[in-house]
Amino acid sequence: MPRVFRQHLLFAVLLILFTLPANAGDIAAGEKHFKRCASCHTVERGGPAKIGPNLWGIVGAPVAVNEAYAKKYSKAMKSHGGIWLPERFDAFFKRPKAELKKTKMSFAGLKKDAARTDLIAFLNAQSDNPLNYTAEMEGAVEAQQHEESEFGVLIAERGAEETFIYYTACHSERIVAQQGLTRKDWIELLEWMVDEQEMDVIEEPDYTLVVEYLARNYGIDRPNFPAN
Repeated sequence: MPRVFRQHLLFAVLLILFTLPANAGDIAAGEKHFKRCASCHTVERGGPAKIGPNLWGIVGAPVAVNEAYAKKYSKAMKSHGGIWLPERFDAFFKRPKAELKKTKMSFAGLKKDAARTDLIAFLNAQSDNPLNYTAEMEGAVEAQQHEESEFGVLIAERGAEETFIYYTACHSERIVAQQGLTRKDWIELLEWMVDEQEMDVIEEPDYTLVVEYLARNYGIDRPNFPAN
């Protein structure tokens, strides 16, 4: 039996077996989490490759088979093999560089179980044939007092979520926490990150939320600068 045919047969068998209830994850919440991926990936049908491949139909698809991106996959990704099933995405999104050593992806990962479940649900919905699945990792996220804030070291108030999403796409939110800038300087820094660091342009209303959040909380006196 030809190798390619065996691969497609295995893919079909896995899809048939993987038919569990489709109630895992919040698609709308997952779309918000995807904003930090949008600097490097498109997700709409027929979207272009950016730094990374287009992700339409990725959940349930074989690893590293996007023809438009074939020459750009890392050796690590090509050798990863198999199928992008939800539990595999969960492990990869939790600690990308631990799950796939030598990956070129700069994404640091999502610590929260619910965030990963929601992101996978969103990606699964971006398909002509979404998988009907439940994620074993779904469950309730345990509330622990010692757990780091949902927005890392950023002060949790209006605009924190949008700021965290855009800054952690390729960097760390600590870049924000270590600055003390005027509103004008924050605007110039955002422009520089778009022009020189390939960060996506922040559209309204998110742009105003981010700028106002930064100017209010991380001005020249850095009122919320973390103690540690």
